[in-house]
Amino acid sequence: MSKYMVNLKINNIPIAVEEGTTILDAAKRLNFHIPTLCNHPDLSVAGNCRVCVVEVKGARLLAASCATPVSEGMEVFTNSEKVRIARKHVVELLLSEHNADCTKCFKNGHCELQELASEYRYGDHIFIDLVPFKHKYLDISSPSITKDTSKCIRCQRCVRTCAELQAVSALAVVHKGNHQTISTFMDKPMNDVVCTNCGQCINRCPTGALYERNYIEDVWNAIYNPNKFVVVQTAPATRVAVGEDLGLEPGHRVTGKMVAALKKMGFNKVLDTDFTADLTIMEEGTELLTRLKKALVDKDETVKLPMMTSCSPGWIKFQEHMFPDLLPNLSTCKSPQQMFGSLAKTYYADKINIKAENMIVVSIMPCTAKKFECNRPEMRDSGFKDVDYVLTTRELAMMIKQAGIEFDKLEDQHYDSILGESTGAAVIFGATGGVMEAALRTAYEIVTGKEVPFANLEIKPVRGMDGVKEASIKIKGAKPEWSFLEGVEMNVAVAHGLTNAKILMEAVESGKTNYHFIEIMGCPGGCIGGGGQPIPTSPEIRRKRAEAIYEEDAGMPIRKSHENPEVVEVYKDYLGHPCGHQSHELLHTHYVERKRY
Repeated sequence: MSKYMVNLKINNIPIAVEEGTTILDAAKRLNFHIPTLCNHPDLSVAGNCRVCVVEVKGARLLAASCATPVSEGMEVFTNSEKVRIARKHVVELLLSEHNADCTKCFKNGHCELQELASEYRYGDHIFIDLVPFKHKYLDISSPSITKDTSKCIRCQRCVRTCAELQAVSALAVVHKGNHQTISTFMDKPMNDVVCTNCGQCINRCPTGALYERNYIEDVWNAIYNPNKFVVVQTAPATRVAVGEDLGLEPGHRVTGKMVAALKKMGFNKVLDTDFTADLTIMEEGTELLTRLKKALVDKDETVKLPMMTSCSPGWIKFQEHMFPDLLPNLSTCKSPQQMFGSLAKTYYADKINIKAENMIVVSIMPCTAKKFECNRPEMRDSGFKDVDYVLTTRELAMMIKQAGIEFDKLEDQHYDSILGESTGAAVIFGATGGVMEAALRTAYEIVTGKEVPFANLEIKPVRGMDGVKEASIKIKGAKPEWSFLEGVEMNVAVAHGLTNAKILMEAVESGKTNYHFIEIMGCPGGCIGGGGQPIPTSPEIRRKRAEAIYEEDAGMPIRKSHENPEVVEVYKDYLGHPCGHQSHELLHTHYVERKRY
């Protein structure tokens, strides 16, 4: 059924658009740029900032184009004198309360307010500078997120992000008028409130009011220290995103160039988190099959199903706060990042004859919550802090620029050996549904001896950007040792973004589901939309990154985790077998209930 079309004029150019289209979107179709600050494609319409005002013929007041739908016969002017003066005054009023130390700001060159001020070339100051009269502070309590209230323009993007996308509401609007600000519960530090460290607020903040805790100098100092052996691991989603901050379009796969850049920067070894993603599948898949046997054969009522993945630290902390009764359902596996740290400072250090105390492990992650995760007290099974520093994809791009490396001119290089071999199954960890797909590729083959019954190993029901996805695989031809699974309909579910996770967890709590296995990623789109990925992020950018992830998987020579030769070797030489004593000591952990308020 076709929608009703509305005819209007924008800057005297006629256009017909679907009913319900906003003036902002209609103007975009005619290639008229209307600036915005509070508007974001992932969030509800707010109309707070008023930067996007336009003039509508016959209207007494200027209209916020992001919040005003078109109407039949409407005549809109996006650049009239009245609009330009109003827009200029709005931006100047924002600047009058904004700590404009731009050259020192973490977001310098990537600030939307800075871009607007540059566009309008403000030289005069017609409003009083109110910054000295405002009570501002810098909150560095969190290991993941820095909050600088002197840079906040109260657009409320962070508030809507935390409430709408993540169902956490760690940030809220408090007070009114001149005293209005964005704060936390009881104005507590970020580390003392129910914050999952996901960083989605950072991805949508238009200024430098929210940004990741920066560990760049710590990493440079480690590299320069001749007494330290510095190894770096890179997460799957970084390879399809870091190029965006280095001049490339979204969706470019730059795996080889990223490895080359890291080697030029001075890291002693460049290794791949994908290796321990494959290892995670071996441990998590074995754990799932063990739980199923105990539940279906042994009738052990203490076994908790559905089992839930534990790769996303933002999701883990969310569950610790919001659904502590379901903590026994979580896989006991550490995330690939933390598995890597444990193995690097034990197995790998021994292999290359380096003392663990002299090894520094650095992670390049798409996720700010990983900074929190590496500081958890549970993550020291190597006898040391397993992962020393976590840098976001954005921080890596900064370091590449600081090193003077011409990224686009680099020749591709390969990861170093032992913890550098990976499969396509590990690569797809970067997109929502990827962990589930990788696990099913291996678990089904372990049980039946055959590949999953999907063309080209692509389990498409768990792919895509639907908030909650479901799939079922009927097990046929189970091996004798797995005969109890013959004919079982394996029911799985996938959710991404914590609002969707909340919906799924409430369904599980209600007892109305019959899932066996659930994957949850804390960020929209999974790791490709992580809180440490290049800004901006949007549905279209996440789609392109995901496509690049699946392209990399399709081109890999090995696409199943259990066929990774280095994973086979580490079990033979060191771990013994999945979920055995040694792997339990190094690769598994536990989680704790946290306060909800």
